[in-house]
Amino acid sequence: MNTFSKSLVSAAVLSTALTAATTTVQAADRVLLKTPIAFGSHLPALGTPIKWVSEQLPVMSDGSVKMKIYEPGKLVGAKEILDAVSSGKVNSGYATAGYWQGKMPAAALFSAVPFGPEAGEYMAWLYYGNGMSLYQEMYDTNGFNVKVIPCAIISPETSGWFKKEINKPEDLKGLNMRFFGLGASVMEKLGVSTSQLPGGEIFGALEKGAIDATEFSQPAIDKLLGLHKIAKYNYFPGWHQQATVFELLVNKDAWGKMSTGQQAIVENTCKASMTNAIAEGESMQFEVMAKAKDQGVNIRYWNDEMLKTFEEKWDEVVVEKTAADPFFKKVWDDLSTFREGYNLWEANAFLPRAKNN
Repeated sequence: MNTFSKSLVSAAVLSTALTAATTTVQAADRVLLKTPIAFGSHLPALGTPIKWVSEQLPVMSDGSVKMKIYEPGKLVGAKEILDAVSSGKVNSGYATAGYWQGKMPAAALFSAVPFGPEAGEYMAWLYYGNGMSLYQEMYDTNGFNVKVIPCAIISPETSGWFKKEINKPEDLKGLNMRFFGLGASVMEKLGVSTSQLPGGEIFGALEKGAIDATEFSQPAIDKLLGLHKIAKYNYFPGWHQQATVFELLVNKDAWGKMSTGQQAIVENTCKASMTNAIAEGESMQFEVMAKAKDQGVNIRYWNDEMLKTFEEKWDEVVVEKTAADPFFKKVWDDLSTFREGYNLWEANAFLPRAKNN
């Protein structure tokens, strides 16, 4: 073999080796996020956002980042997602921080706040206030090995579905009700016995009489659960959840192995999902509400006495929770300071809303 031929062979061998090495590196650099979710992917604006994210990630990353979602209970239970991600049993999960308030009382403040911020204000605090640093600090200081990323947000939920009309605070006393988050503490002060049933169990509990009333989400989502078939009084406004944030948790070790570009793609796809989720939710509620009367549903708006009572009891809950947990107080104080400043803008910039009683 002459020198020229040897050079060609050597070049070919080197090219093959480099190609193989590059392919190996690329394969090693690919990320698959195995993501159990707390809400069925069929539920609009509640479960559909993470399905959208799973579809967008491979497109945005040219296949470098993929996500496989697992419906509730298929891989781990909804309430087990935080521990599963932290331990590395799974490398990611989608839920809402309110599920962890039993482990970390302040977690509820990163999910939904009674009489709290609407979606725009909530996102302003998270992204341009101290919200995100406090959000991550909460997980870090409590020993959870997770990176937290807000990945969806919805606007107000309904205040609840009742089998009877509620006109005064005394009408609530003695009821058994499914209720979420910090709002449950308010209802308990009014003599309501609360439980946080998963969405799939609510209809059966209502039907059997295990609970007398329930709240779950927005009208279009509640309709899919069939709540209107049993409880005919649907109350507004959703004082307990003016906005609700949903989170993508990623195991910190897995996060650390991702490139800066991959991390940015995940974070920015989730930020895009915040926009997509609220737009989806806002687009479909009025149509469902417009047809509610034909299904025998009575839409009610809480009277001033009821709203005042809910707010007074919420103020009591805040005093108790800030006294009991220093980090809850730290987050609450920061959010309150931000809201006091924001109120100057809100009070002057927005038109008053018309109200139909």
